[in-house]
Amino acid sequence: MSALFEPPPRVTAETFAELPETFRSKRVAAQRIASGRSVPRHGCFLEGPAFDRAGDLYVTDIPFGRVFKVDVRGAFTLVAEYDGDPNGLAIHRDGRIFIADYRRGLLELDPVRGEVSTLFDGYRAERFKGLNDLCFADNGDLYFTDQGQTGLNDPTGRVYRLRADGTLERVADNVPSPNGLVLNDAQSILYVAVTRANAVWRLPLLPDGGVSRMGVFIQLSGGRGPDGMAIDEEDGLTVAHPDLGTVWMFDRRGEPRLRIDSPRSDVVTNIAFGGAERKVLYIVDSEAGCILRAPVPVAGRTKYSHR
Repeated sequence: MSALFEPPPRVTAETFAELPETFRSKRVAAQRIASGRSVPRHGCFLEGPAFDRAGDLYVTDIPFGRVFKVDVRGAFTLVAEYDGDPNGLAIHRDGRIFIADYRRGLLELDPVRGEVSTLFDGYRAERFKGLNDLCFADNGDLYFTDQGQTGLNDPTGRVYRLRADGTLERVADNVPSPNGLVLNDAQSILYVAVTRANAVWRLPLLPDGGVSRMGVFIQLSGGRGPDGMAIDEEDGLTVAHPDLGTVWMFDRRGEPRLRIDSPRSDVVTNIAFGGAERKVLYIVDSEAGCILRAPVPVAGRTKYSHR
């Protein structure tokens, strides 16, 4: 990016909350080892941050099938523990919690009972490859990515839409590792982080819900490629970039305007805007098992609860 734009201002986030040692598991699921997926070094791998309307932050712990709630003081409470690999998490405006689970599909979580139920584990008699992240549209449609082990060698990752009426549709099927995703304010463009291509793709949505002229919006460099994303009130994208230990803030044209670094590890994976005016960015440092935060110049739109 330095060859195309002036380097943006650079700041370092601070630690807001850290998963206590009592929650750092020594157990490693056998199926995780058998599948060749990474084994966490620090007893957790946090992901999927989403704020509820009370201001509490929910996060997932992928390898140990857990969901935590983090209050405004940074205290962790275990909400659910089940046999699965929960990744992305989104909260409906009525309080229902939806989870993109790599192993079990699209789930709904009852935060009071701590119970999960499966909504969909596949599409048209074919099981999902491995769900990753999800976001709500303003009309209640739910978009989610099916990443699995896809990449440049197998560019068959998918993006789905679960309409508010319960209809499940495939939006795209040619993405090499689709990850985080957000909609612009007009709900006319779906942005998808394409991790293995180290890029953010732009999917223009037609009135009937189809996609036309899909293309690259931002091309990144270094790291392992973009992961979680969020969007601000000016339609600028904020992108977590693991292995660089960085979160990039871009304006609506894709020009970088701020770089936020982690003081803990290089593996920052996901983000959510919070605070009274949503002008604080909360960052999941998955490797360190903590939540970071940093003030930002533009308020964020919440992608987790539609209007």
